Amino acid sequence: MNILHLDSAITGDASVSRKLTAEAVAKLTAAHPDARITYRDLNMGVPAIDTEWFHAVRMTPENPSPKQLELIATSDAYLKEVQDADVLVIGLPVYNFNLPAQLKNWLDQIARAGISFRYTAEGPEGLLKGKRAIIAYAAAGTPMGSEMDHASKYLRHMLGFLGITDVTFIPADGLALDRDAAMTRAQQALEELAA
Repeated sequence: MNILHLDSAITGDASVSRKLTAEAVAKLTAAHPDARITYRDLNMGVPAIDTEWFHAVRMTPENPSPKQLELIATSDAYLKEVQDADVLVIGLPVYNFNLPAQLKNWLDQIARAGISFRYTAEGPEGLLKGKRAIIAYAAAGTPMGSEMDHASKYLRHMLGFLGITDVTFIPADGLALDRDAAMTRAQQALEELAA
């Protein structure tokens, strides 16, 4: 089993989503001691896509410049980690009702027409099938699944668009209102998590 472990919280050791992703990975590796883990802290920086990225990655120039080669290599590296993974464990802290910019940047980097998805006569088809995603959702006051939660809905949609439809959430929402209750809910979800 190959596990891709992604964190994106800006709060360091105080992060609930980081704690929960670590516990999920520990549960998976306890059941699969030979699992290989690739860890990436998206908070260390994920380049946002821009016009240069579009010309380098999407337009596939015949003679790419050194800068374009660098942009292509970065995007390819993110995508290969996902392609190689059987399970993605993703930390989803909620900031301002949505996912962190660095997690959105990562999604933009891996959403590549013809590689991670394609358009067909029946509509778009995700090409990253057969993978599982475990999402550690942490929010101070945004209830998961509520009208104000644009984070979990968007992430589930994007993963599904890319072909990853086996998605499990570990919710720790309402942390600012009743931290103990939120952590109890998250621990219950972790206990029920099939390794």
